[in-house]
Amino acid sequence: MHVTPLLVNNGPMAKEIERKFLVAGNAWRDAAQSSRTLLQAYLAIDGETSARVRILDGEEAWLTVKLGVSEMTRDEFEYPVPLDDARTMVEASRGRVIEKTRHIIKSDGYVWEVDVFEGALAGLVMAEVEMGAEDETPALPSWLGREVTGDPAWTNAALATEGWPEGIHL
Repeated sequence: MHVTPLLVNNGPMAKEIERKFLVAGNAWRDAAQSSRTLLQAYLAIDGETSARVRILDGEEAWLTVKLGVSEMTRDEFEYPVPLDDARTMVEASRGRVIEKTRHIIKSDGYVWEVDVFEGALAGLVMAEVEMGAEDETPALPSWLGREVTGDPAWTNAALATEGWPEGIHL
């Protein structure tokens, strides 16, 4: 089985430096260059540390451990796992699951990931941009809404366990 890593790095650990935004409208759709479906289940969450399994397009699976460093930066350890093992882990996740379709948009030297959530989070659309350093300032597309970088209520782990942030439902 050939798997393509989600992150380009020089080993099993990478620094994930990203900004996260809510998305306003559908103007981003024409710029989307590729899409994948993701089933993401959280196996353990402890503050800024999480362990999750992700199944991509029902064909490949990854186990990821994230450790918080700052509001924008996390250490990320990511490893391929057998698909059957991943399915067993999803079943054991006690319902802490996110379903979404990820659309990739390349713009001005950056890769934007636009996630369209399904299931209990249907209607939520978020965008993330990964950067090489926290002080980078990528051009912000016009279709972005409010920035939620560093807001713990908008992490995927919180969305999987708590659902929509309090007082918010689109």
